[in-house]
Amino acid sequence: MKLFDHPEFDHHEQVVFCHDPATGLRAIIAVHDRSLGPAAGGCRMHPYASEEEALTDVLRLSRGMSYKNAVAGLPLGGGKCVIIADPARPDKADVLRAFSRHVQSLGGRYWTAIDVGVGPEDADVLAEECDFVFARASQFPPGVSASTFTALGAFTSMRAGIAHVWGRGDRDTSDLQGMRVAVQGLGGTGRELCRLLHEAGAQLVVADVAQAAVDSVVADFGAEAVAPDRIHAADVDVFAPCALGGVVNGDTIEEITAKLVSGIANNQLAAPAHGRRLLEKGITFVPDFVANAGGMMAAGVSIYDELSIDSARATVLSLFDSITEVLTEAEREGLPTAEVAERIGRDRMAAAL
Repeated sequence: MKLFDHPEFDHHEQVVFCHDPATGLRAIIAVHDRSLGPAAGGCRMHPYASEEEALTDVLRLSRGMSYKNAVAGLPLGGGKCVIIADPARPDKADVLRAFSRHVQSLGGRYWTAIDVGVGPEDADVLAEECDFVFARASQFPPGVSASTFTALGAFTSMRAGIAHVWGRGDRDTSDLQGMRVAVQGLGGTGRELCRLLHEAGAQLVVADVAQAAVDSVVADFGAEAVAPDRIHAADVDVFAPCALGGVVNGDTIEEITAKLVSGIANNQLAAPAHGRRLLEKGITFVPDFVANAGGMMAAGVSIYDELSIDSARATVLSLFDSITEVLTEAEREGLPTAEVAERIGRDRMAAAL
């Protein structure tokens, strides 16, 4: 397994391989860039098919966190970690505690949080033996979590995209009445995004591999259900990928009819070239690492300031301006939006050196 020659290695500051014999822990921490502050990003627990697959994921995700935090204007760098394990394993808490001791050993260079397979209650377990954990359940009132703000940020980002493409709505008002939105992935954040869209008057088309999640959204929000492998091709105005990454790829991109792609999933483009292909097709892409920054913007405050729900909400709503800046500049220069967003992030990181 190569590291320095790995295609996703992007001058990462530090990559740590973690092991614990007692629990069988196998994990990787990737610190990408700390120009703006301590590296921060979630902990993903997933039964990767190989260590190579896990390394690819953590390198790519940690790099995305650097750009996410920079474009969102946070005084934080980028990092990520992955635990190679099934999150349903019965000794999950023991594995998390073992892993948290590795994070603690970094002395605050990296702060961890929730991600796929690691929820807010799990973050509290991590915090039992580690001082550098945010987005914990205990940090928010009942019924509110970092995921709540991730969905709000995705909704705000989509509103900015709709205002840019169709001229509907502005920073303070929504105009989604009658807009058709396809939501792929109905986990906690995907479902919350559906709720916000439904309340704003959007018509929902949804898909998920979990039928119970689909049935719930159909019953509660009057959504239309389609097959998970066809959701990208639905006849809609907006396509919102909210599951795993790589959904905009060589097989799907030619079937997308939506004029706007804006969702929660990380790494939606299977390759950078697909961002240019969206541009050629006249499809506006809201860069995923900005659109899904809401949870980070809300919960990450606790790393450097006192967490307030009201101030967190106001911070997340400022994503409208960040997205508008990216889309406007990309349109003016005729460049893919992801390239412009990354340039903005690079410039901010370079200015901090």
